[in-house]
Amino acid sequence: MVFRRRNKRTATEWMRESVYPRGGWRRAALYVWRRVTRLPDPPHRIARGVFAGIFICFTPLFGLHLFLAALLALIIRGNVVAALLATLVGNPLTFPFIAVLSVELGHLILRTGVEGVPASQILSAFAEAGAELWSNIWAIFGPDHPQWYHLKHFYFGLFHPYLIGGLGPGVVSGLVGYYVSLPMISAYQKLRIKRRRDRAEKLRARAAERLRHPIGLAEKEESGTP
Repeated sequence: MVFRRRNKRTATEWMRESVYPRGGWRRAALYVWRRVTRLPDPPHRIARGVFAGIFICFTPLFGLHLFLAALLALIIRGNVVAALLATLVGNPLTFPFIAVLSVELGHLILRTGVEGVPASQILSAFAEAGAELWSNIWAIFGPDHPQWYHLKHFYFGLFHPYLIGGLGPGVVSGLVGYYVSLPMISAYQKLRIKRRRDRAEKLRARAAERLRHPIGLAEKEESGTP
């Protein structure tokens, strides 16, 4: 296949590159930005996709971010590929800050009185809740009895505050991404169109000159004279 890696990554390499990409985060961010700006779609549709992807990063629905970003992009008539690429705003470097901000703000809005939940506790709670959820699902089809108490405590203690608290920062960050990316994408697309037009005009001029002076132009090309 065209996009298959020549050398398959080991589990250790996959874990390492998920935290620190090969070439660094700056190179990874630049690559994603170039992919976004080169999408064949109007700038406003691409910017809407950027909004959708960034907004979804502030939701606690881990494992569904790509699907939800694509769905939201379709609803607001944005570019789906841009939305998928924009979900990379949520990465191992930013998720701790997003999680703490969302949970703290959620508890403040819900007036639960809970303060100062560390990022490590939030991420470990999500991992434990995911494992317990799968265990309960399997228990439904087996002899064991599912236990929902811990998941209920997790929902009201973390998931619900995260969901409520992430809406505001998600909208604000998404709008920032929209209004920052829109003029930059528009300017980049205009620059690409201008370069293509200039290149086409040069080719037409060279073809016209070849028709007018076929012998002289051929001699210049053979000698390397511009």
